[in-house]
Amino acid sequence: MLMTTDPTTGKLTRQTAPLDSPGLDAAIGRAHSASREWRAMSFAERANVLRNVAQYLREHTEALAPLMTEEMGKPIKEARGEVAKAAWCAEHYAEHAEQYLARQVIESDATLSYVQFLPLGVVLGILPWNAPFWLAFRFCAPALMAGNTCLMKHDPHVQACAAAIAGVFDAVGAPPAILQNLALANDQVERVIRDRRVQAVSFTGSSAAGAKVAAVAASEIKPAVLELGGSDPCLILSDADLDKAAEVVTLSRIINAGQSCIAAKRIIVEAPVYDAFIDKLATRLSALKLGDPRAESTDVGPIARPDLRDNLHRQVRQTIDAGARCLLGGEMPEGDGFFYPVTLLVDVTPGMAASCEETFGPVAVVMKADDAEQALAMANDSDYGLAGSVWTRTERGEALARRMETGQVSVNGIVKTDPRLPSGGIKRSGVGRELGAHGIHEFVNAQQVWIGPVKG
Repeated sequence: MLMTTDPTTGKLTRQTAPLDSPGLDAAIGRAHSASREWRAMSFAERANVLRNVAQYLREHTEALAPLMTEEMGKPIKEARGEVAKAAWCAEHYAEHAEQYLARQVIESDATLSYVQFLPLGVVLGILPWNAPFWLAFRFCAPALMAGNTCLMKHDPHVQACAAAIAGVFDAVGAPPAILQNLALANDQVERVIRDRRVQAVSFTGSSAAGAKVAAVAASEIKPAVLELGGSDPCLILSDADLDKAAEVVTLSRIINAGQSCIAAKRIIVEAPVYDAFIDKLATRLSALKLGDPRAESTDVGPIARPDLRDNLHRQVRQTIDAGARCLLGGEMPEGDGFFYPVTLLVDVTPGMAASCEETFGPVAVVMKADDAEQALAMANDSDYGLAGSVWTRTERGEALARRMETGQVSVNGIVKTDPRLPSGGIKRSGVGRELGAHGIHEFVNAQQVWIGPVKG
C-alpha cells in the first residue's frame, strides 16, 4: 500500500493500493493508443484543452490547495499560489507552444530544407512530493502541447494530489488517457521505463534516485531529463543592498519549509558585511511563525516526513559539533507532527555537513568569504550545480554569473522557476532543461527534411 501521513499530526490519513500488473499494462496501452489521435490534433485544439484545465484549476483552488497542506504540509497560502502557478504553466504553453515548435528553415543544397519538431509518443514523468501540482504541470504542459501523452508517477505520499491532477483533465472533458495517474510503488517504475511503448522519461528528485532512473533509461536508449538536488549558493558581496538581500534570502530559505531544490542553501557573505548581514537575517528569520499549515498566519509548516526531519537535524547537530554557531533554532521540538524550527547556523565552513550536503528544511547556513573571488570559489566548490544567486552591482553580478557553475543564476533577486524561462542543472544537479522553449524541445523528434532537386 502507498501510505499518506499528515505531517502536521503524524497520523496516517490515506492508503492507496498500487496498480497491479494488468492495470499498469492497460494504462500504458491507453496512453499509447491515445497518442495517435492526440498528436494529429492541431496546436489550437490542444491549447483549448490546456486552457480549460487552467481555468478549472483557478476556479477550484479552494478544493485543490488543501490537498497539499494535508499530504505534505505546505502552508495554505503557499498552496493556493502553487495551484495558480500550475494554471499559469498550462496557459503559457497553450499560448506559445506553436511558436516554440515552429518549423526552422535551414539553407542547404536542397530546394527546401528544414527541421520540424514532432512528438515522441508516451512520456513518463516521475515526480516528488514537495510541489505536487507545479511539478506535475512543469512536466505535462510542454509534453502535451508538443503532442505527446503523459503517464504521471507521483510520489507515494501525495496520492490525493496525484488523483486530483488527473481528475482535472477528466473534469474538463480532455481526450481520454492523454494524462494518466499511475499509483505505483517505487520498485514498479523500472518496468514502465523499459516498456517499449514509453519513449522518454522526465524525473525530478534526488541525485541518487536520478542516477538509477538515468541508468535504466540509457540502457533502453531513451532520453531522460533529470532535475536533481541542489546546494544553491547565494553570494552577498560588500556592495549589496543588505536589507533587500536579507528579505529575499529569508523568503527563499523558508518557502515550503525550506523543502525546495532551488532554495538558497549556502549563504556566502563577504567579510566586510558579514556581521551586519547576519543581524539583518536573524531579525527576519526570528519573526517567522512556525505552526499549523492550515492557518493563514503560518509562515513555516512541518517537514514532510519524519525521516527527512531526522536527517535535517543530524546535519544541524553535526555542523554545530564541527564548530558552527547556532543563533536560532537547532533543537528538535516535542509534540505531534514533523515540525522543525527555523534555524540559523553561522561561521559554517566548507566540509561541514550543512555546507557540503543538501539541506532540505528551514535551515539557513551562513559562511564567510574574505573577498568576492573567494566567495565565487566557495560557491563553485560543490558537486551540485542547480542554481545560484549573487547580490552586488548589476554589471558586476552579470560578470560573476558567467563564472558560476550552475544552470541558473539570479542577480539581485530570488531564484525561481518561470514557465517562460528554462531551468535545470549541471554536475550532479541534472541533465536537460525544463520550461521555456528549451523545455518543450526536450521531448520532440527534431526531424530534418530535405526536398530536392538539388539547387542549380
